[in-house]
Amino acid sequence: MSNTPSPIFTWRRLEDFSSTELHAILAAREQVFVVEQQCPYQDADAYDAVAWHLTGHCGPHLAAYLRLIDPGPKSPEPSIGRVLTTRTFRGTGLGKKVVAEGIRYSHLHFPEMTVRLSAQSHLQHFYHSFGFVPASSHYIEDGIPHLEMLLPPPPKDSP
Repeated sequence: MSNTPSPIFTWRRLEDFSSTELHAILAAREQVFVVEQQCPYQDADAYDAVAWHLTGHCGPHLAAYLRLIDPGPKSPEPSIGRVLTTRTFRGTGLGKKVVAEGIRYSHLHFPEMTVRLSAQSHLQHFYHSFGFVPASSHYIEDGIPHLEMLLPPPPKDSP
């Protein structure tokens, strides 16, 4: 897609963000997951402290975000969640870039592990395009249909 933005991706732990950067992330998450989806729930949670946070900036603007929770606290596998593209950058292909970067980073840091995510049901085909396969029946979380999906680790290189 010729108009797909080329974001600058940055991975950080929670404590490495300035207060202004953290505010921008939490405001974007609240805008998408609470306001736009009309889903009142506590977005900021204990998993933020045990996750890698990916920000994608286009110029000064936060354009995309996801978090990658370490294996253990939430599931045995690393877990991708809170995937978003801000309204201005939707429909540009940036969502694919942020998910691809999340997968790349997970495979780099957890090379022999499956990656888990809880997908909104209407996004099942989107995540399937990356190789994720359903691992549960559909269920309701915060009033929205979801399903667990898993991405197997990449094949080991041949010697």
